[in-house]
Amino acid sequence: MTSTAGNKANLRNYALVTAAYWGFTITDGALRMLVLLHFHLLGYAPLQIAMLFLFYEIFGVVTNLLGGWIGSQFGLKLTLYGGIGLQVFALAMLALLNPEWAVWMQVTYVMVAQAFSGIAKDLTKMSSKSAIRLVVPQEAQSSLFKWVAILTGSKNALKGVGFFVGSVLLAQFGFVNALLIMVGGLCLILGTGVLLPQGMGKIKTKVKFTQLFSKSREINILSAARFFLFGARDVWFVVALPVFLYSTLGWTFEQVGGFMACWVMGYGTVQFLAPNLLRWLGSGAAPQGKTIQIWTFVLSAIPAAIALSLQLRVSPALTIVAGLSIFGIIFAFNSAIHSYLVLAYTDDDKVALNVGFYYMANSGGRLAGTVLSGLIFQLFGLVGCLWVSMAFVLAAGAISLKLADPQPQKAIAWKAGDD
Repeated sequence: MTSTAGNKANLRNYALVTAAYWGFTITDGALRMLVLLHFHLLGYAPLQIAMLFLFYEIFGVVTNLLGGWIGSQFGLKLTLYGGIGLQVFALAMLALLNPEWAVWMQVTYVMVAQAFSGIAKDLTKMSSKSAIRLVVPQEAQSSLFKWVAILTGSKNALKGVGFFVGSVLLAQFGFVNALLIMVGGLCLILGTGVLLPQGMGKIKTKVKFTQLFSKSREINILSAARFFLFGARDVWFVVALPVFLYSTLGWTFEQVGGFMACWVMGYGTVQFLAPNLLRWLGSGAAPQGKTIQIWTFVLSAIPAAIALSLQLRVSPALTIVAGLSIFGIIFAFNSAIHSYLVLAYTDDDKVALNVGFYYMANSGGRLAGTVLSGLIFQLFGLVGCLWVSMAFVLAAGAISLKLADPQPQKAIAWKAGDD
């Protein structure tokens, strides 16, 4: 295959991977909003709602670890479309939920369905982000940071769309019909799987299970920082914020979903623009270890400022909208740099394993944040969640101080002149 033909094939594969990830992401965001608002309406307490997402996050931790191994042994196509198929199953399972069952039966049933959804989400995410390292055309490897930012930023923007879609579907069609509509959309996406090559991301040698935990020092440090970074977001985002907006500020479903959609879409947009924004703010060089250190410590001040403003009885609506908008912008910088560095620290033949391990830590942070979001909100309100968020960000910053810069022979050059 000629270089030109190969690059065209890579571009097609990049488009297919991205489109599959986009479609899945919309349903993932919509499902979270559907479950959260539907069960809050049924009278579930914040901690009970958090428990509905417990298996979603627990199985995400396991999936990222084993999913990287499966992808390296059997190819990323299997894990990508296997994840989408599992999401179809999870949505169909939730559509069969019987409201006449006892509460404990409903909770258990939803937790099991959410477990399948958690597996699906992390199989799809790990596969998509690993595949980017392999399908970016050779002449574009110098700007991998930009390509990663495009995938990550657009994914988060569409997850925001999913939040809004979920709230609108719930208000207009009800819980069951909303789920069935999403099943139909995902079935269309599954058909694109025949166009991707077999064996993408598969390595030639067998990997022992013990090797899944044998990572470089940089991957381990970055993963630990990622745990606390995403725990800091989800401790207020998953349960506390939407319940606060609905029950305390009196917002409607559409308003709650619309705000969270705008937040995630804005966050995704900043991630998409991160390469250009960081070039304007800095020297134009690729992100280094100190880059993530600076932005993490800057981020720690934002939840503290929001918490203080709420305690001083500054307008809650203004404080939440303005404060969390600033948090989202700075958090997006952190996330985009993280997504670049995990690829800069790894080799092509270990990309699925390392990315899977890294996102296992990501899921671990989300798990901790999800449980704490319900527990801390029930005990101390949104202000308590924000103080915990600050502590988590400080922990991420302290851990990131140990990061070295990517080695020149392993790092992916970042061409600052690219638009």
